[in-house]
Amino acid sequence: MADTLKGRHVLVTAGPTREPIDPVRFISNHSSGRQGYAIAAACAALGARVTLVAGPTALPDPDAVETIHIETARDMLAAVETSLPADVFIAVAAVADWRPAEPSDRKLKLDKARFSSLPLVENPDILKTIAQMGDGRPGLVIGFAAETHDVETLAVAKRKRKGCDWIVANDVSGDVMGGAENAVLLVTADGVESWDRAEKSEIGRRLAARIAEARV
Repeated sequence: MADTLKGRHVLVTAGPTREPIDPVRFISNHSSGRQGYAIAAACAALGARVTLVAGPTALPDPDAVETIHIETARDMLAAVETSLPADVFIAVAAVADWRPAEPSDRKLKLDKARFSSLPLVENPDILKTIAQMGDGRPGLVIGFAAETHDVETLAVAKRKRKGCDWIVANDVSGDVMGGAENAVLLVTADGVESWDRAEKSEIGRRLAARIAEARV
């Protein structure tokens, strides 16, 4: 399998985003970035040129991968668009759906009324933007679905709604977002495959191998 992705550019997003409320507070989530980093490393090991757009994590940059560090969802979208064209786009990052409408440039003092009605605006949908971009769209667009219930049903619906080719879905009701293992469903136009729980590095290798088989 060595070099089976040689000549391909794989663009991966990983980790959380942080949406500032003020200089010391932000909206984010529990994503560790481990699965996205593992996928980036696995694609590089198969010979791909890999660009990783990563939100704030505690992980070292993967070897042989160009890593771009960002903070917010808008930063991530800009970095993704700048990194195109790509043969494969894999949206692993847990992007914050919402951000404060008017982040403060000073630390906000405790005001229960103010914080209970913090105005939010919707962040850009990075997966949908790339999946539906038309000219220049990567040949294979893969999204992730982190769910706590009805995982398969919601993942199948998400693939159609976003316009992507594959969805990798997982149940994050346990320790998946911060843990070292994952169990996923691979949702494609041909159906749904169930992958047993394994180290995230192994899930990354399996996905990289499937991408190589797709010959995009």
